[in-house]
Amino acid sequence: MQNNTPFGSPLAVPAPPQLGDKISNIATQVKDTVSGFGATAANTFDDNREAAATGMKDAASTLHQNAGSMSGGDKLTSMAHSTASALDTTADWMRENSSAKIMADVSSLVKRNPGPSMLAAIAVGFLIGRTFSRNNNG
Repeated sequence: MQNNTPFGSPLAVPAPPQLGDKISNIATQVKDTVSGFGATAANTFDDNREAAATGMKDAASTLHQNAGSMSGGDKLTSMAHSTASALDTTADWMRENSSAKIMADVSSLVKRNPGPSMLAAIAVGFLIGRTFSRNNNG
């Protein structure tokens, strides 16, 4: 009887593609996709960095101007001026640094101060959530 199988033997099975190669290819594709997202996020951040810095400068200026007229005494006035100065400094830092440098600085700050960083993130998240819920409710 003649063997008519394409692989020469009735028991021959084509070798499966190497699993390691497939996994490596998928990992490369995922890495490239994530890198693309990161680059897009960095570009978006860089595009909006100047506007954010300008907004902080404006807020700092307004806070400095209104600090003296706040009720609450000298301590509140001093705190308002300190906050305005911090906003002003942060705005300058944002203008002077690339997104990569800013992310490295923030990452370093979070690593050195994980507890306060977590509390700050929760507070910012809460404020953003309240802002959006107010905008959606009316």
